Amino acid sequence: MKVGLLAPPWLPVPPPLYGGTEAVVDRLARGLVAAGHEVLLFAAGDSTCPVETVADTLPARPEHIGITTVELAHVIRGHDSLARCDIVHDHTLAGPAIGTRPGAPPLVTTSHGPFTPEVSEVYRSFARRVPIIAISHSQAVEAAHEGIQVATVIHHGLDADEVTAGAGDGGYLAFVGRMHPDKGVDAAARVAHAAGLPLRIAAKMREPAEQAWFEANVKPLLVGDVEYVGELGQADVLTLVQGAVALLNPIQWAEPFGLVMVEALAAGTPVLASPLGAAPEIVEHGVTGFLCGDEATMVARLAEVGRLDRDACRATVTARFSTARVVADHLALYRRVIKAREDAPRPWQEARPRAPRQPVRR
Repeated sequence: MKVGLLAPPWLPVPPPLYGGTEAVVDRLARGLVAAGHEVLLFAAGDSTCPVETVADTLPARPEHIGITTVELAHVIRGHDSLARCDIVHDHTLAGPAIGTRPGAPPLVTTSHGPFTPEVSEVYRSFARRVPIIAISHSQAVEAAHEGIQVATVIHHGLDADEVTAGAGDGGYLAFVGRMHPDKGVDAAARVAHAAGLPLRIAAKMREPAEQAWFEANVKPLLVGDVEYVGELGQADVLTLVQGAVALLNPIQWAEPFGLVMVEALAAGTPVLASPLGAAPEIVEHGVTGFLCGDEATMVARLAEVGRLDRDACRATVTARFSTARVVADHLALYRRVIKAREDAPRPWQEARPRAPRQPVRR
């Protein structure tokens, strides 16, 4: 099977620093090739993913994130470049509206973000024509509330052997994410102060809104052993979590997934997270971490982290979040879509049994 993958225009694949969607596309591309399939990736011009790639005419432009004309021009070029693939997997928001042109290959799309009212209106516009992949059951429920039926749920993943097991002997807590109130950076700092433990914060902070929120809400908390270490690349993030006693993820919103939690578990590092969004689908309470309803509970649970088995954290990644599982789940959907395209009203769903035809009376 020849699979076309269309990445967003904002960051290269893989991303040099923070970039969840691009990291997911990179792992999927590599995994499909490892499974014996052809991949043609359309991505920003400075992408380095080691698969056959059609580079866009322009490099990644993170400063243009959210500009509609930039994304539309990118996806038009992308779908033209992937027109001879057996199936196209689009990871943009605007792309599915473009890729359903007559004669185009079958198309699937992954929703990487929340189903806000504005985003939901876009997805509803093509939900009957394009199968939508949700990245968690929580996100699928959110979609259903907005009147959007998803084709399947496929969690993100990675291979535990990509990450060296860490001993957690650094004596500090870790936070990895964006400098945004939804991510709970300030809550993590308060938890660390209350627990009397050092905290290392690695967070994306490029946009003016992120910088303003940091100045007002996080910088005042950077006292004692609570430290902002900047935005780190993937290798440095993994080094950070390998040495951490635990990863703090006190999210303040129903995050659709949260790949950083899987990365921490792959390093053997337990995760303390708010029980929102997909966190309960990733963290097994009392085994690979704790789900904490408030900051006081998170502080109290830190006293119990030492009894958790770091090998069990890695084992859950192998059992539930491996790249092989991610690839197999996608291939199953791809095959359903290709096979049923001609005779199913919604080819990504199971075809309903048809009533037997009645004989024609003359």
